[in-house]
Amino acid sequence: MKRLAFYLLTLIATALVSPYAFANPGPATIPGLPLLDDFSPKTQIFLIMTALSLLPALIMVVTSFARFLIILSLLRQALGLQQGLPNRVITGVALLLTLLVMRPVGIDMWKSSIEPFDQGRLTFKEAIVEAEKPLSRFMLAQTNKATLAMIAKQVGEHNISNPIEYSFTVKMAAFMLSELKTAFQIGCVLFIPFLVIDLVVASVLMSMGMMMLSPLVISLPVKLLLFVLIDGWTLTIKTLATSIQAY
Repeated sequence: MKRLAFYLLTLIATALVSPYAFANPGPATIPGLPLLDDFSPKTQIFLIMTALSLLPALIMVVTSFARFLIILSLLRQALGLQQGLPNRVITGVALLLTLLVMRPVGIDMWKSSIEPFDQGRLTFKEAIVEAEKPLSRFMLAQTNKATLAMIAKQVGEHNISNPIEYSFTVKMAAFMLSELKTAFQIGCVLFIPFLVIDLVVASVLMSMGMMMLSPLVISLPVKLLLFVLIDGWTLTIKTLATSIQAY
């Protein structure tokens, strides 16, 4: 598992800087790191440290982790459970969902890139190209075409007809913006029913002249009871899982 994680981190980090790093490869290598033979010792250390420090950001910008985290956070806000549902629980659920959703992509990357490279059938550069293909297909499947065209126009790649030919950074930026848009759309749909309950409870309390009683005291147990009765967690997880388009 550690070996796979190290390979994935190095492949993704190198893919981001490969147009520049491959321009002048150094002949020297660090003993014990054949994975980075094409680079000088200074570049090898830089890539390894960059991969480790950018791990949280890389997880968010090339996976659906950000989508799941935002939606679950909005759901917690709608339920009024700011203190009853810790951030670690929300992050853990989002991470587990991400692992389940990204499992086919990880398997494709392993079979097409990491395993052949480990067996010596691919060079490091070829492994990076092969690893990028399933990840790019996944990101493009979730990316809004208008957003992708806008990002490509900003960087001068608007003349490319095939989306798969865009640079990895363009696809990554468009994917992240599309994920934010999708997350807020789904979050609003989940938020509206609980907002209606809050409005109804507030109106009833106002009509009864109970202005001093906080509507949250009544609406919170009502929302929790409704959420449990309809098996809300199962419906939410199913909605999040089915919101991912097949690549």
